[in-house]
Amino acid sequence: MTDDAMRAALLAIVGPSGLLDKVDDIAPYLTDWRGAFVGRSPFVVRPGQVEEVAAVVNLLHGLGRPIVAQGGNTGLCGGATPDDTGREIIVSLGRMARIRSLDPFDNLVTAEAGCVLGDVQRAAEEAGRLFPLSLGAEGTAQLGGLVSTNAGGTAVLRYGMTRDLVLGIEAVLPSGEIWHGLRGLRKDNTGYDLKHLFIGAEGTLGLVTAVTLKLFPRPRETVTAMVSVPDTDAAVKLLRHLQNDAGDNVVTFEFIGQTAFEMLLKHCPQLQSPFGHIPAACVLVEVASYWRDFAARDAVENSLMQAAEVGLAGDAVMAANPTQAAALWRLRESIPEAEKRAGASVKHDVSVTPGRISSFLAEVQREVAAAYPDTELVVFGHLGDGSLHLNVAFPKLGNAPVPADLQARVWRLVHDRVAAFDGSISAEHGIGKLKREELWHYRSAVDRRLMTGIKTLLDPGDIMNPGKVV
Repeated sequence: MTDDAMRAALLAIVGPSGLLDKVDDIAPYLTDWRGAFVGRSPFVVRPGQVEEVAAVVNLLHGLGRPIVAQGGNTGLCGGATPDDTGREIIVSLGRMARIRSLDPFDNLVTAEAGCVLGDVQRAAEEAGRLFPLSLGAEGTAQLGGLVSTNAGGTAVLRYGMTRDLVLGIEAVLPSGEIWHGLRGLRKDNTGYDLKHLFIGAEGTLGLVTAVTLKLFPRPRETVTAMVSVPDTDAAVKLLRHLQNDAGDNVVTFEFIGQTAFEMLLKHCPQLQSPFGHIPAACVLVEVASYWRDFAARDAVENSLMQAAEVGLAGDAVMAANPTQAAALWRLRESIPEAEKRAGASVKHDVSVTPGRISSFLAEVQREVAAAYPDTELVVFGHLGDGSLHLNVAFPKLGNAPVPADLQARVWRLVHDRVAAFDGSISAEHGIGKLKREELWHYRSAVDRRLMTGIKTLLDPGDIMNPGKVV
C-alpha cells in the first residue's frame, strides 16, 4: 500500500483531527526529550478512543508496518522515538485523556493512557485522595508511557514503583485485539497476571490504552527536611534510623552528593544552600502523618536529634510551610539542569540494595578515577529505594558530546560494578534504544530466552516498537 493509500485508510479511522502528515506538525514527535535520538515517520496517528486504536493497529498489522507508541515523549532512553527508515508509524495517545471513573471509597481511579500525571494527581486530590506517583515530568508525562516504562519517582520508598500502583490495564494487542483487563481487584488469583506483561514493556507487546490505579488517603501532615550527612554510609544508616522511629511514614529519602551540590550552586546561581555552606553530602527527607496521634514534625525532630548524637546527621533545615518545602525540592530537582549546563557526562541510572551502596560507590569511585583521572563522579537520587543517578562528568570536554566509544567504555566499567553487586543497570528510566545492547550483555541466557519467547508469542511480526528492549 502506498503512503497516499495508507493516509486515506487512516483518515477513515481517526478523521482529520487524528492524523498529522505535515513535516512541521510531525517534527516534535521525531525527537526524544534529550535530543539524543531523531527518527522519521510519514504519519502521526492520534486516535480518540480504544476502538480507533484497535482499528489502526489492525490496519498496520495487516500491512506489516511497525508501530511506535508515544505518550508525553518525556522518556530518557529513546523508547518512543522512531528509527530513521521512515517506515515506522507513530501512534500518539494524547487525545485519549479522559478519567473514566474515580472511586474514593474503594480508592480506585481508571484513566486513559493520554492522561497527564499531574491531572490525575489533581483529580485524586479533589476527591480527598492521593495518587502518589511523583516525578519531575509530571506536568507532561502521560499514564501510558509511565506504565510502559514502569516509572519510579520520589515516593517509591513508601508506595512502590508504577507496577505496584496498577490494578488493571486495557491494551490493544499487536493483532488489533482489545484486551479488557481493567479490574479494580486487590486479590485475583486466577492464573497468570497478564497486566504485568505490559508494565515496563515499553510498547513492545502492545499499546496500553487505559489503566486502573490505586489511590490512597491523603496524609494529614507532611514534613520536609534537608539534612547534611558526613558520607553515603551515614546517609543509609540515617534512613534506617528514621524508619525505626517513623516506620513507613518515611515517604521520600533523596541523596545529593557533594559534587552534585557544588555543581548545583555553580550553574544555578539563583539557588542557595540552606546550610550556608556546601555539605559533604545531604538528604532530602519527607515524612508523612496518616494517624491522628502521630505528629510527624515532632517525630522527625526527635529522630534527627538522636541521629546527630551518634554522628549520622549534621545540620538540618525543616520547612516551616509549603513555600519553604518547595524551595528545598527545587534544589533536588534542579540537578539535571545544572549537569546539563556543566557540560559532558556519561549518565547511569542504576540500583543496588541500600546496604551495599557505600561499598559500591567506593569501588566505582576508585575504578573510574584510575581509568579516567580527569573526571568527576556526580551522585544523586532516590537512595531510599537503592536507586542512584551516577554520572561521570568530563569537565575538559566542555559542552562537546562524549564520544560514543568513550561512553561505551565508561558504561561497561560502571555496569560491571553494578552486576558485581547484583544490581540493575536501569533502575527507573527503562531500556529503549539507549541501553538495549547493555541489557542483553548482562541478562542471562534464560532471561533472554524467556523475553524473546514472550515477544515472539505476542508479536510474531515484530511490529510493536521494534529495536527497543528486545
